[in-house]
Amino acid sequence: MDPLIEPPPAERADAAANRRRILDAAERLFAERGPDLTMSELAEAAGVGRGTLYRRYPDVASVAVALLDEHERALQARLLDGPPPLGPGAAPADRLAAFYGAMVELLEQHLPLALGAEQGAARFATGAYGFWRMFVAAQLRQAGVDDTALPDVLLAPLAPEAYAHLRRDRGQRPGQVVAALTRLTAVLTDAR
Repeated sequence: MDPLIEPPPAERADAAANRRRILDAAERLFAERGPDLTMSELAEAAGVGRGTLYRRYPDVASVAVALLDEHERALQARLLDGPPPLGPGAAPADRLAAFYGAMVELLEQHLPLALGAEQGAARFATGAYGFWRMFVAAQLRQAGVDDTALPDVLLAPLAPEAYAHLRRDRGQRPGQVVAALTRLTAVLTDAR
């Protein structure tokens, strides 16, 4: 085997158990209290020492990113290999509508977690955002729409702060958000 391309070392069983305890505690705390947690509170809830927690995660946001990543990976798999309309084989407007429905569902289930993981510019640095952006851009290109700014514009309402504002401050229901985004993409892709 090429020494420059060695696989990462396997995670020790005790480290894997600690990681699972941390993520389980974080999921519970984010759901109960929102993103305003301390590392000490998280370590206590997980039943691990603060050193154990800090060795793996430098801050609460990185714990939130790791936990949200698990949920986002499941959605990514459905986009790549799932049945239409979310998966391959449907028209771009239909795939985008299904994507918006799935993203709104993800936000509804995990909004406190998303608020802890994707605040401000940190959202754009996540691998998930890059994946969502590539997916939206691919659907637009397939529909004959070539605009490099448009994928970011179409993802903006799905930013956790924006979505929370729509739901809490504007009183929009999830279906209303999905319907508005679906109408927008239908116009853009000429799928009226």
